Formats: sequence, structure tokens, C-alpha cells
Amino acid sequence: MERRGVLWGVAVLFLVATAYVVPYTLLSSVDAWYGAFLFWIVFGLLAIAVIAVITSSWRD
Repeated sequence: MERRGVLWGVAVLFLVATAYVVPYTLLSSVDAWYGAFLFWIVFGLLAIAVIAVITSSWRD
């Protein structure tokens, strides 16, 4: 596998790890709904951006 593919694979694994770690650790003591809402908005935008970059080089 080329180096770029490994780098983006690590980015995806990092995003998946943050999806599990952040809500149960950093946001566990936040009682306001907007704490989790902001996290999931930022997470969703980052996930979309990473997937768009990964799939942009795909060709038929």
C-alpha cells in the first residue's frame, strides 16, 4: 500500500477512535445538549472531508 493510503487510513482510524473516546470522557460531565451537538457537527464535517479526499482519486 502506498504511503498516502496508510496516512488516510490512520486518519479514518483516528476519527473512529474519537467518536468513541470523546463522548464518554471529555463530554461525560457536560450537561448542556450543545456540547455533544457541537462535537458531532465537527466530527461529521471532518469525516465527510476525509472521505471526500480519499475517494477523490478513484476512477473507473
